[in-house]
Amino acid sequence: MRISTAFQTFLTEAPGYAKIWMKTVHELGDTSALDNKTQTLAYLSVLAATRMTSGIPFHVDCAKAAGATREEITGAILIGLPAVGNTVIESLSIALAAFDRANGEKPCYPRAGGDPS
Repeated sequence: MRISTAFQTFLTEAPGYAKIWMKTVHELGDTSALDNKTQTLAYLSVLAATRMTSGIPFHVDCAKAAGATREEITGAILIGLPAVGNTVIESLSIALAAFDRANGEKPCYPRAGGDPS
């Protein structure tokens, strides 16, 4: 899975903050009533709507590993069209290119008790 340069820098240069952040992310995921695939698709929608495109390839890998199809990735990226307009369109090519490259082998966000590696 590809991690953006910005996030890799965060992990490397601020490991204490990164540890707390990742713990929080996993706890929020564990608390959610959404299944893993739905969570990853919803997160992609948020990334597209907020133009945080550097994280899209990583999270597409996560969605594919959770069983998302190319069509579901497209739908997740474009679901924000009515709310934020065409700002989500710039994310579509990034997401689909990442989907086509992703091997989808390993889930990114294991539920409680899962292997976090």
